[in-house]
Amino acid sequence: MSSDFIAGLLFALLPMAILANFVGVLLGIVFGALPGLTATMGLALLIPLTLGLDPAIAFSALLGVYVGSIYAGSITAVLIGTPGTAAAAAALLEGPALTKKGEAKKSLMMVTVASVIGGLFSCLVLAIVAPQLARVALSFGPPEYFALALFGISIVAGVAGKSLMRGLIAGVIGLFIATIGMDPITGISRFTFDNTNLLGGIDIVPALVGLFAISEVLSRLETQVTTVNDKVIDSKVGLKLKEITRNWFNLLRSSVIGTFIGIIPATGSGIAGYVSYNEAKRASKDKDQWGKGNIDGLAATESGNSAVTGGALVPLLTLGIPGDVITAVMLGALMIQGLTPGPMLFVNNGDIVYGIFIALIIANIFVLIVGLAGTKVFPKLLRIPETVLMPIIVVLCILGSYSINNSMFDVIIMFTFGLLGYLLLKVEIPLAPLLLALILAPILEKNFQRSILISDGALNIFITRPISLVIILVTLTVIGFIIFSEYRKYIQSKKGGQIDA
Repeated sequence: MSSDFIAGLLFALLPMAILANFVGVLLGIVFGALPGLTATMGLALLIPLTLGLDPAIAFSALLGVYVGSIYAGSITAVLIGTPGTAAAAAALLEGPALTKKGEAKKSLMMVTVASVIGGLFSCLVLAIVAPQLARVALSFGPPEYFALALFGISIVAGVAGKSLMRGLIAGVIGLFIATIGMDPITGISRFTFDNTNLLGGIDIVPALVGLFAISEVLSRLETQVTTVNDKVIDSKVGLKLKEITRNWFNLLRSSVIGTFIGIIPATGSGIAGYVSYNEAKRASKDKDQWGKGNIDGLAATESGNSAVTGGALVPLLTLGIPGDVITAVMLGALMIQGLTPGPMLFVNNGDIVYGIFIALIIANIFVLIVGLAGTKVFPKLLRIPETVLMPIIVVLCILGSYSINNSMFDVIIMFTFGLLGYLLLKVEIPLAPLLLALILAPILEKNFQRSILISDGALNIFITRPISLVIILVTLTVIGFIIFSEYRKYIQSKKGGQIDA
């Protein structure tokens, strides 16, 4: 462990890795702050550019984008009342009101400080919990990995948005797309239409880029271009040290909440922000001032949503289960680098794992530096017109997809998935379940077939092994809870309809 830690430290402190981390944070802030761009889009665009790079440089850049974008979503929420990312939605509860009071600079400083505190706390938890969980998972075989993948598929319901049915439709589409290519055991080709380019299945990189970048560009073409009001207040009133020290318990509590929510799959930063805000308000002695521009509320939301970054990496690195769509993209990035998330990652690539821990800490430090220095620059950043940004994004998508295999077929795949993503968004079908199914389906199928071979065709192998049985029972419990929740919503809607009638 000590040798892995030292190797990971050297891994993350390479000059090029530090530079990549810094550039990643800057790009993440741009993608998180600008309405219309997303953290997922930023990661999807960057992944092709990291192919062929040393893992230290690649993951430093990706983690920089991840941390920077989650933080920066609150910049627009505070300044113009439009969250740059879903994670920043809770910042609307206090941020715009603070800006109207002439405390925009103070708000941005609190967003920065609280985000870094939450992020660093979650990094500490990640470094302590992940290796211990990985040790337990070392006893996993094909049945356990099948059960985990099945649990991951059940998370589709958690990222389905408002409609479970639409989420399931997206998941089924992802499962079908995942069957394209050769059978992992028998080698029989499926749905390739005699096209040799499809024998290896759908490459995850152009699929990611198309789903989350091109589809977003197409959607933005339909919306009216918005401009930032030039009267956005940018006061010179900064954050005082006593306002931070007074909130020490609030920041700690929110960081704990955010980290815990991050560890639970299918939750996310948005939920963490709201829960942290609610708990801070509940503990406050002056509840009447909340919602009118309370800096304590902003401290709670930002430390809570940023703490998810480290927490969400716990199930991803140790079990290979992405907690949300952003970590699903990170899962794709790991696999593209030839790394398989799970307990063996800690055994075979311990230096990379600890390098990821340290790179995450460095990314948070860069967020603190850039965030405090950029309190006067951020309002100007928001004025970059979409007519300039969108063409640049499309060009980067084409170059990134082509560079994977120097193949125009990958570019065609990218545009195909972009069109698919756009059409799904038009009918309000979420993209996250499709991505999760696309990534997890091969793991599910391969380990199911291996388990059946081991047991000579007996299905009881999944319930006679204790760990596999426990995971399957948890999965069934989650599915049962989802069905119960949907049934309760249905009953409430019927009662509401009767009342309205």
